[in-house]
Amino acid sequence: MPAEAHAPSRGGLAVAAIGAVLFSAKAIVAKLMYRYQVDAVMVITLRMLFAVPLFMAIGWWQSRRLPALSWPDRGRVVFLGFIGYYLSSFLDFLGLQYITAGLERLILFLTPSFVLLATALLFKRSIAPRQWLSLLLAYAGIVLVFAHDLDVSGNGVWLGGALVLGSAATYAIYLIASGELVRRVGSLRLVAYAMCVSTACCALQYLLLGRTLGELTQPAPVLWLSAVNAVFCTVLPVSLTMVAVARIGAPMASQAGMIGPVSTLLLGFWLLGEPISGAQLAGSALVLGGMYLLSARKA
Repeated sequence: MPAEAHAPSRGGLAVAAIGAVLFSAKAIVAKLMYRYQVDAVMVITLRMLFAVPLFMAIGWWQSRRLPALSWPDRGRVVFLGFIGYYLSSFLDFLGLQYITAGLERLILFLTPSFVLLATALLFKRSIAPRQWLSLLLAYAGIVLVFAHDLDVSGNGVWLGGALVLGSAATYAIYLIASGELVRRVGSLRLVAYAMCVSTACCALQYLLLGRTLGELTQPAPVLWLSAVNAVFCTVLPVSLTMVAVARIGAPMASQAGMIGPVSTLLLGFWLLGEPISGAQLAGSALVLGGMYLLSARKA
């Protein structure tokens, strides 16, 4: 086969991998922001305020090309924006205050397994032996990394792990509930609209907690990190993932995304000084192997 025939596949895989690395880096950015004594409410609020103008532009551009949404679909978008991009993200950023970025990314990487278990329970679908093996490997890996972090970081790991686990579970609900809506609304428009809903939820939460607009005036490093979080760890990864799925399909894009946890582990070591131990490497390998089995196409 000519080398040119592989070019689209290689390009699509590269786009998917870059998107996965950038999206995973949001944990690193959040941990860097916490060094400036900001909390999860401030981190997610600033992230969404910087990101929402870009998502509004994407939503406007998509709305010109696609038919208007029905009122029932608008209600579904509001629900998905709340649970998938507000609640899930908020639980994630809360959890990052207690656990390492590497463990956070591995827990979130279990989301496909939650989708599998939920669909099996709700829709009475059987789970194949290959899928059971993938779940066994992945959860064994999480237990290994969790035990290591518990020994190093203390009991706060329990709370942080539970919060990030809640983040993964709520995002799994988003994925299940958005399945049919994506086909009617369009994937990029759904993400743009849901992100706008998430921003409204973040702003409402900020005000209900009694925060003032003056508190948004943070030190320059916090604002720069928020801009990086919004553009390079939120908007750009979403766009790159959509491009990759269009080029190589969702299964291959999902497999390329496995570089995300590995990149988070390395970035955490480089930028945050988080140690890398044999237990972490072994646990990460088990999680990645389990999720590969779950997402790989059968021969």
